[in-house]
Amino acid sequence: MPVVDTPIGQSPTDSAKENLWELSLKQLDLVARKIGLDPGIHKYLSYPKRTLIVSVPVRMDDGTVEVFEGYRVQHNLGRGPAKGGIRYHPDVTLDTVKALAFYMTLKCAVVNIPFGGAKGAVRCDPKKLSIGEIERMTRRYASEIGILIGPEKDIPAPDLNTNSQIMSWIMDTYSMNVGYSAPGVVTGKPLEIGGSLGRQEATGLGVIDVLEEVARRAGLDFKSFKVVIQGYGNVGASAAKFAAARGARVIAVSDIEGGIFASDGLDIGELDRHVARYKTVKGYPRGEFIANKDLLELPCDVLIPAALENQITSHNAGRIQAKMVVEAANGPTTSQADAILNERGIMLVPSILANAGGVTTSYFEWVQDIQAFFWEEEQIYGRLRQIMTKSTAEVWDLAQKEGVNLRMAAHMIAVSRVAAALKHRGIYP
Repeated sequence: MPVVDTPIGQSPTDSAKENLWELSLKQLDLVARKIGLDPGIHKYLSYPKRTLIVSVPVRMDDGTVEVFEGYRVQHNLGRGPAKGGIRYHPDVTLDTVKALAFYMTLKCAVVNIPFGGAKGAVRCDPKKLSIGEIERMTRRYASEIGILIGPEKDIPAPDLNTNSQIMSWIMDTYSMNVGYSAPGVVTGKPLEIGGSLGRQEATGLGVIDVLEEVARRAGLDFKSFKVVIQGYGNVGASAAKFAAARGARVIAVSDIEGGIFASDGLDIGELDRHVARYKTVKGYPRGEFIANKDLLELPCDVLIPAALENQITSHNAGRIQAKMVVEAANGPTTSQADAILNERGIMLVPSILANAGGVTTSYFEWVQDIQAFFWEEEQIYGRLRQIMTKSTAEVWDLAQKEGVNLRMAAHMIAVSRVAAALKHRGIYP
């Protein structure tokens, strides 16, 4: 694919901890110039609509009180209610949450679902907390952000270190506070309280739907792909499962403790049973141990970073041997690394497209909750594939037409859609 534009997010310096909010603003600036964005709308999108910082006091198991800091950021509501996950992590910052809310605005727009972007977080280390402490923290945090969330206002979902149980507690807390059951206030819930079939695997499945369509458009044989996946949580494990089921060979995966490599391919079903038992890929007997940093540099057709942001940097981008990078995580590639990959001709599928399967199926869950009418899994997977394939085709076609890379094309489509909504709505008063 010809690439003649400046790679999105390029900057003269690179950091292993690049500020994601500053990067998102650089990306917006580049897109604004490319599409001739109205200066007023450009400025409008450069600020979050709302930023809420809350104190989350929690009585710990030993009787002491600990206070955690929580956030909920709504970036833009021009296209509909806010949508975005909640993460629990010790290194989370307000700037990271602002950036992730910005990317949610773009992600919803690129797949054309009627949501705006939001994100939430609590700065904590959930591995050091008991289940009771996590529940009490979650319920207090839900009460604190209750002034923003609601089925017609802002709908949270799981993210890093959160899951369906945490969504259950948020849904219950919100429902108790308003006095009636409100299953539509969150997505990613258990089926028994209004969750959707297919939601847990949706992000990883969407990654593979996008990869298949990119392969088809590029004239590549998906079934010949050797795939490497960094991060074997919900997204990475689901991506591995569906990649293998559709004929690709997954040769390496990793989690926080390291990775497993097998040149002839991993047995994903057997690996999943190992992970279910030991809670890590480490120690899986049918493969050799490999460090995370080395896993990123393995020769392969497709590298899928599915862990945290800032994993591919200027320090390792020159050694990436994948022919294609598919961003299953949010912001795994720093701006300078992005430029290096672009210069080397390594195709990159951006996160706002590649991992949009999660928010798309969250949209399906929300619709089902609002209607109190639930779909079969086959319907959900079919509708997901339709949206992901169509969105990928739109991004690919624009990239070809404009001579830009896939990241720029995806951002151009997303920002144009948000800008159109804001122009139609105008500025009140």
